[in-house]
Amino acid sequence: LIRMGKPEWDNPMQFVLACVSYAVGLGNVWRFPYLCQMHGGGGFLIPYLLMLVLLGVPLFYMELAIGQKMHLGSIGAWRAISPYLGGVGLASVVTSMYLCLYYNVINAWSFWYLFHSFQSVLPWAECPVNSNLTGHVEECERATPTQYFFYRETLDISGSIEENGGIHMGQALCLLLAWMIVYLFIVKGVKSTGKVVYFTATFPYLVLIIYLIRGVTLHGAINGVKYMFTPKMEQLANPTTWINAATQIFFSLGLGFGSLIAFASYNQYNNNFEKQAIIVSMVNSSTSIFASIVTFSIYGFKATFNYESCLERVRLLLLNTFDLSEDTISLENVNHWIAELNRTHPEQFANLGGRLETCDLEAELDTAVEGTGLAFIVYSEAIKNMPVSQLWSVLYFIMLLLLGMGSMLGNVIAVITPLSDLKFISRVLSYPVGLVCLFCLLLGLGFTTRSGNYWFTMFNDYGATFSLLFIVLIEVITVCYIYGIKRFEKDVEDMLGHRLNWYWKIMLAGVSPMLLITLFIFYIVNYIQGGTPTYQAWNKELGKSVVTEYPPYAQAFIGLLLASSVCCIPLTALYTYCKKRNLASGKRERTVSA
Repeated sequence: LIRMGKPEWDNPMQFVLACVSYAVGLGNVWRFPYLCQMHGGGGFLIPYLLMLVLLGVPLFYMELAIGQKMHLGSIGAWRAISPYLGGVGLASVVTSMYLCLYYNVINAWSFWYLFHSFQSVLPWAECPVNSNLTGHVEECERATPTQYFFYRETLDISGSIEENGGIHMGQALCLLLAWMIVYLFIVKGVKSTGKVVYFTATFPYLVLIIYLIRGVTLHGAINGVKYMFTPKMEQLANPTTWINAATQIFFSLGLGFGSLIAFASYNQYNNNFEKQAIIVSMVNSSTSIFASIVTFSIYGFKATFNYESCLERVRLLLLNTFDLSEDTISLENVNHWIAELNRTHPEQFANLGGRLETCDLEAELDTAVEGTGLAFIVYSEAIKNMPVSQLWSVLYFIMLLLLGMGSMLGNVIAVITPLSDLKFISRVLSYPVGLVCLFCLLLGLGFTTRSGNYWFTMFNDYGATFSLLFIVLIEVITVCYIYGIKRFEKDVEDMLGHRLNWYWKIMLAGVSPMLLITLFIFYIVNYIQGGTPTYQAWNKELGKSVVTEYPPYAQAFIGLLLASSVCCIPLTALYTYCKKRNLASGKRERTVSA
């Protein structure tokens, strides 16, 4: 089963750093804080840590064991277990390919923001002047400068997925740069990747520590941190909380993509992957919590800044309307004066009408922002209000780039390693790394068009979730009930020198499969009950995103995304069965004729 002459990591530390660099990604910085906010702050940590123990660590351990034992990529490893299971690896490759297509677009956005950070005034700090030079651009005034810069300058977004437009040349060049760097990082295989991960795995932590020191010293930061750690225990009764905790563990560790199997295939046969599985899982989850403290301190600063700006506008309105002296009303007693003036001057107060804003710090903190909105809009808005904002902007977007690049290395290796293991492909393709990168770049240009962000969202929402649940469910059933837990146990003993302990056996043979089946059923039920799939379309007249239904052709494409990778498993099994049957009948015919 072991292919001789395959390159290996220089040392176990390189492998651990490669896994950390891959597993610790953008999801730790934006998705985990969002889920914390949505599901009860500190209370969310309870289901999150339980799912880590019951699902994340055992499956991570299993994938590392398979890769190290077989010394092959995902396709070769599963084919070695059974010829009928080559489709499991193929499904992982297809899923990783989808991820490669759109994930590097985020790196392109990071480059775009990084290049725009070297200006005396950050371009998302204020609205641009209109063509008549008489005021600011109306769309920007209806939205905010940070939203305008993201949707109009960065994406030049259309009003819906049905409105197509040309390629955004700036974004296309940033995407080309992102793919060139990925190519240079992995062109020499595991030897060059091993050197790169020393930087991509460690530098983001340095930036996060710097940001933590800066974040907790910002005015109002404590409001955000308190909000994060104030548990809303009623959320534990919500099944969606548990489902989201499981899927966050699942995706942040990178299970089912084939990357972990590919990484482990470059290990020495007796490498202690058991200890490494626990270390990487713990580092990944600790990073999520650590990054959340940083995020919520900055989020608290932004919310407090917006809240106090609102109070200041109300203070000035009251001072001007009721002709009071400047020092009469302060930010601390605004609410007292609102009640007092309403009581003493009801008619004059009533004339204020819609000009009197309602300022609420809790409402500011409750405003949930997911995904790219948190990374590129909320952070940018907070950065622009910091002293020496250009420095913080450069640091932040370099960190995002390194997190994104570290994950991209794993995604591309998950595609290239199994393809290189296939003899007929390795004979035809002399330069698989370059061809895979070029192929993904050309298709990825579609995401740089005016409607490209809507397709990006579609791939992000539907390209991996369903297929990964199915892939990992098949993986764990295969290992425990087709390959056999006893046989797997002997393999582990052969590599590590000791047998599986009770924890790994109970989790892999019972708890993890049951949890995966529950997740899988819930996903299907949720998808069916959800009705017509929707997306957030940018409305420039309103200056905000509005919920819009996908058109029929886009819904059909979503169905294709959901089914394409999963179909690889039964179709490959059917192909193998038919091939074996034809070979058997051919042999019988030759025997009869002889």
